[in-house]
Amino acid sequence: MSTILYTHASSLSHVTPPGHPERVERMHAVAAALSDTEFAALDRREAPQAAADEVLRGHSIAYVDRIRAAQPDDGWSQLDPDTFMAPASWEAALRIVGAAEAAVDAVLAGEAANAFVAMRPPGHHAERERAMGFCLFGTVAIAAKYALDHHRLGRVAVLDFDVHHGNGTQDILWDEPRAMFVSSHQMPLYPGTGAASETGAHGQIVNLPLGPGTGGHEMRAAWESALPQVAEFEPELILVSAGFDAHRDDPLANLNWTGPDFAWITHAIMDVAEDCCSGRVVSSLEGGYDLDALGASVALHVKVLMERGA
Repeated sequence: MSTILYTHASSLSHVTPPGHPERVERMHAVAAALSDTEFAALDRREAPQAAADEVLRGHSIAYVDRIRAAQPDDGWSQLDPDTFMAPASWEAALRIVGAAEAAVDAVLAGEAANAFVAMRPPGHHAERERAMGFCLFGTVAIAAKYALDHHRLGRVAVLDFDVHHGNGTQDILWDEPRAMFVSSHQMPLYPGTGAASETGAHGQIVNLPLGPGTGGHEMRAAWESALPQVAEFEPELILVSAGFDAHRDDPLANLNWTGPDFAWITHAIMDVAEDCCSGRVVSSLEGGYDLDALGASVALHVKVLMERGA
């Protein structure tokens, strides 16, 4: 078995305005980190482009039409104070949805033990009817619905360790009893959602708010309380929103995680996956805005995926 890495050049063409933290250089940092010889065994694949209809698993037709219409011929269009589209952004967003669904296909078919989607823009802030927080489409939530409806799985779990709450994933999966969503995140912080009292229409959402300045010890305790609930849910596939902006060097937040914390959470997720679903995990990049910390943290995450999937 192996770990599949999905990438595509369109991630480099989704250009944001100067000074924007969610920038092309993030992909350069990830690519450089994964170019080391220890990652030579990765099964590297080009992301397919999803059909626009696939996005309807998470968004309305009206929303998808608005995003398509907002694509500029040059320069940028602005969807909210933080979220922009460039001429190539529509393709980039469809490619990352295509990559996430292809990863689900490949892992469920036994082509690989797990997969990592190293692409942008991120997705977990995109609500059913609203683009926000750098995100256009709810990539991981769409992939979860794809696994449930296309592959007819009975249960999936989405685990999100980005420093910002995955409000979009929560919105899309709020009334989906077949999908469990667990998120750890700094609170208070953008986007202001993610209180522990937000538990979904079926009690299947678990939020783990962490106070500013807390580090790996508190994170590990929070996830150690939640992961047994994931195991009890018995998912047939685990999807991960892998944000690396909880790192102590990240400029957009105030948590104090270090590299070993990202390795720990990846191992902990894999432990549950091996018990519940034969190790089937699809992980997708979300945040991480200090380039050095991002590259190093992604390398640790993927290294664990490769080791556990071998």
